[in-house]
Amino acid sequence: MERYYQEEIECASYETIRAIQSEKLVKQVRHVWDNVPYYRKKMEEKGVTPDDIKSVDDLHKLPFLSKNDLRVAYPYGLLGKDLKDCVRIQSTSGTTGKRVVAFYTQHDIDLWEDCCARAITAAGGTNEDVCQVSYGYGLFTGGPGLNGGSHKVGCLTVPTSSGNTDRQIMFIMDLQATILCCTPSYAAYLGERMKELGLGPDDIPLKAGIFGAEAWSEEMRHDIEKTLGIKAYDIYGLTELSGPGVAFECSAQQGMHINEDHFIAEIIDPDTLEVLPEGSEGELVFTAVDKEAFPMIRYRTRDICTLTREKCSCGRTHVRMGKPKGRSDDMLIIRGVNVFPSQIETVLLNNGYAANYQIIVDRVNNTDTLDVQVEMTPEMFTDNVGEIADRQRVLVDGLKSMLGLKAKVSLVAPKSIARSEGKAVRVIDKRKI
Repeated sequence: MERYYQEEIECASYETIRAIQSEKLVKQVRHVWDNVPYYRKKMEEKGVTPDDIKSVDDLHKLPFLSKNDLRVAYPYGLLGKDLKDCVRIQSTSGTTGKRVVAFYTQHDIDLWEDCCARAITAAGGTNEDVCQVSYGYGLFTGGPGLNGGSHKVGCLTVPTSSGNTDRQIMFIMDLQATILCCTPSYAAYLGERMKELGLGPDDIPLKAGIFGAEAWSEEMRHDIEKTLGIKAYDIYGLTELSGPGVAFECSAQQGMHINEDHFIAEIIDPDTLEVLPEGSEGELVFTAVDKEAFPMIRYRTRDICTLTREKCSCGRTHVRMGKPKGRSDDMLIIRGVNVFPSQIETVLLNNGYAANYQIIVDRVNNTDTLDVQVEMTPEMFTDNVGEIADRQRVLVDGLKSMLGLKAKVSLVAPKSIARSEGKAVRVIDKRKI
């Protein structure tokens, strides 16, 4: 039987959702105009005032926000409330340039935790569950978000944070944890370590996992589910929008339901910036309609995906987003070909390799090179040079078929690629471009 955390809104009619969005959008645009000079200036440059926004139908009139705007306005330029009204910040990892610092009022945190509670409930969570939160805590949003959501559901919450893998396993086994929250690459690593310790799916008490913060394929999902004996659910979020819980998977696992009473989603053409019709693939744009401290209007996520309103068997009516197939800015362009790491992962997993690999891109003599280093599993490990060469040829052919270009494949010994306890470092781009 499907469970809901806030059934009335999660299963509301399309007309009800639109009415809620329109009311909140009109109020949010006025809030931003009055309190965020940076965004007000962008509106003035586009010739838009709050009076022009009367419903969701007018959303397209508003200017976009990008990650560059967040860097320019750092740290306080997009703040929508007085600092005395703010109770917390969260921040991105800062892998490119300045960190994004997001601000929260207590009201913002309450709504965020509600979103995470919806995700945990959709994964079957109740107040009888033990929820182990193995996302990083601190500035990263993963730990605090799922921690708060777990509390709201009433789970016994185990805030292990990331790292110390054997201790993680000890708590899972001793406390009989039933729900695991972490990055998919760390879930795969936990499963690998449990297998080494002689623990099979029937020995592991977990029933569900809520995995996000990095791209992962369906093949990786099935691999994790098989190793841990669980059902693995996807969750989506951005620090800029609050964190995990912007969207989440239900039991149907046919896309992630966006919490539309809090976030309005659009799909745009990343080149022309035109809004695309439902079902089109393009860049995902979000408007957070009730965030007080850090209001994001038409924020360009750079994630490439699709949206659908087809009826879902779980009973939820909120629009669903497909698993992002990559990012319009992180996408690799190699010898003129668009390459997403998830495509490479699919080929590897389809050929029986574990999800531990690294993609190294370089430029030699003005030509891009693509080197994929792949760990062999213990079962397939061999020092037979001919056998390794044959295996590498199979992967080279598979990648050429998938990507349309030739890659160099290097099979390496088990455990020779560094493990990650947070977001896995999948791509190393050495090109000076």
